[in-house]
Amino acid sequence: MGILKFTLMKRYIFISAFVLVSAFANAQQIQVLDTIYANDQKNVALFFPEPIRQGITGSDNFIFTYNREKEQYFGLLQAKPGKESNLLVINRNGSIFSYIVRYRERLKNLNYFVPKSSSIGNEKPMVIDSTGIIEPVEQIGNRKYYYQKFSSYLLGRNQRIGRIKKRNEGIVLSIQNIVFDKDELYFVIQIENKSTLDYDLKFLKFSVQTRQKGKRKSLQTLYQEPLFIHNRPTKIAENETARLVYVMPKFSISDDRRVILELNESNGERNVELKVSHKYINNPN
Repeated sequence: MGILKFTLMKRYIFISAFVLVSAFANAQQIQVLDTIYANDQKNVALFFPEPIRQGITGSDNFIFTYNREKEQYFGLLQAKPGKESNLLVINRNGSIFSYIVRYRERLKNLNYFVPKSSSIGNEKPMVIDSTGIIEPVEQIGNRKYYYQKFSSYLLGRNQRIGRIKKRNEGIVLSIQNIVFDKDELYFVIQIENKSTLDYDLKFLKFSVQTRQKGKRKSLQTLYQEPLFIHNRPTKIAENETARLVYVMPKFSISDDRRVILELNESNGERNVELKVSHKYINNPN
């Protein structure tokens, strides 16, 4: 009888311990960081397991700052009153973290330490080689896939870099945003057709123009080929708007240079030339 009681007691202790461990594990899993609160009075610091390569908010009333020149493990979030938005952060190793961000006047937490386990995925597809080791795939096709996905993300945002716009006979060409990511600049471009005729797009060229100083002033134009173009239309109907993205290699320009966007119409003369100052190129989002 004593042996039976002892056996039952051991079983009870084992089951109790298993229940406690399971409850603790579940509690750890429930504490998932999915919403971050911030305001305009204090900095909310986010510490990541790897250095931050890119951090983007979906709305202008949220600002996420981090060191773009020297990758560091933390970034600072601030917010102004307004609707909730989202924050996307990509670490140096390609790990992706995504959160809802909201404004709150009183903050309970000013520091967040983000674990590796909260990553929603990796921007680089992974494959298993013959030795069983998982390695990232580095191919041109995968790079273009990333350009496409990131361009689509940028088109869904409301962020603006400034008022960069030019109009000609009802055709309005504007740059809504310039974003730096990895080694590329993403130009978010908008074409509005406010005329009563459809607009057939012949080409949209991208160039850097240098203003030569001296008695005989001249202009030197060097055309730049994009690495990738997302969502470029061939026709824009009357009263319609098209938004597209040009992906260019990262560059900066001096104050005697400027970027030129040339929009040209097929079988028409409604051409638009948009000039972009060096200050916008050298200070992207």
